Amino acid sequence: MSILEAVRLALSQLRVQKLKSFFTLLGVTIGVMFLIAVVSIVNGMGRVMEEDLVGKIIAKGSYELRRRPNIVMGDVDEATWRSWSQRRRIIEDDVDPVVAGLAPGTRWAITSGEQEQLESRYARPRGVELSAVTEQWFDIKKMGVSEGRLIAPQEYQMGIPVIVIGEDVKKHFFPGLSPIGREVSINNLPYKVVGVAESQGSFMGISMDRFAIVPYKSPAHRLVNRFKVIDGLMVQSPNEQVMATNMEATRTVMRSRHKLRPAQPDDFTMQTADAALEFWKKIEGIMVVAGIALPAIGLIVGAIVIMNIMLVAVAERTREIGVRKALGARRRDILGQFLVESTTLSLVGAIMGILAGIGVAQAVKAASPLPATVALWSVFVAVTVGAGVGIVSGVYPASRAARLDPVVALRQE
Repeated sequence: MSILEAVRLALSQLRVQKLKSFFTLLGVTIGVMFLIAVVSIVNGMGRVMEEDLVGKIIAKGSYELRRRPNIVMGDVDEATWRSWSQRRRIIEDDVDPVVAGLAPGTRWAITSGEQEQLESRYARPRGVELSAVTEQWFDIKKMGVSEGRLIAPQEYQMGIPVIVIGEDVKKHFFPGLSPIGREVSINNLPYKVVGVAESQGSFMGISMDRFAIVPYKSPAHRLVNRFKVIDGLMVQSPNEQVMATNMEATRTVMRSRHKLRPAQPDDFTMQTADAALEFWKKIEGIMVVAGIALPAIGLIVGAIVIMNIMLVAVAERTREIGVRKALGARRRDILGQFLVESTTLSLVGAIMGILAGIGVAQAVKAASPLPATVALWSVFVAVTVGAGVGIVSGVYPASRAARLDPVVALRQE
């Protein structure tokens, strides 16, 4: 019997005995369904963390020089927080020495941010994330505008009170109106709106468009930080090798300026996107392992059920096996036939599980802020696991069928 004929026979058994087949495949289907669903949700969350959260806060190929990390994931003990708060602040006077040590082709921008109240004549006051930045900030962030324009170089240099607002800020303060050329007030300081930034989307249902950007030298920067204090210096390098060189140069300058002895640890942070994601990567790895390990219970149950069904099939078709052996079928032919049948059964269950898992992942995505992206590798793993379960569960029944004596089998009623 050819492989295609064995597959056809297995599929015909599924059609003839639908209820029996359903319960036969249930364990494999449930196991694969949970595998696909869990991996899809974890994969989607990982992509959102990398692209929509960390990727938009810390630009690709860049690092941020700050007193403490800008993004903190996981538990941080009180002693660590206390040590961070006791560090020296980064100040404007640190910028020129650090920039002087950077490699050619490097971009940099000062950034300082704080929650501030904005007002307009068209809506109630509302708190937004106000950032005072220098000229290359939008280039580093790769952020454009959906309306109007970006802040001009002369406006940065002269500290002109102009502002670029986020999509949510536009909708709140200028409902049904174009904000371009209109004014908002920041603690009674009037600012002219020159642009609306491209939408940054949301993270876990929380909008990332409630922000406003002003030139660092404009009057509002004193509301964010005083006494020449800055929140951080963003540095973007053309490639990873240059970034490593820049980070080492920055570390050398800052340790010298803070008069740190060789044995003393850094009292500043240079955080990259990869460093910010380090804790998440650990959690993601654990969740993926759990997503693969937990469905194994369903797969083991499915393998046992398929094995039992195949043993029943061997018993029911003993006479058929005897006839085939009498007509010249070899032991490996019988063995291959039943292995193909059990593998086909398991693969059908795996395919049903893949479709169900994708459906569950999409339902979770639609009904909650949890994202879900089907990982292609998980589909291949599911198919491989399905085939493996079929082979493992079919080995004993197939070998039992192959060992039958044709004379004894022909006597079987």
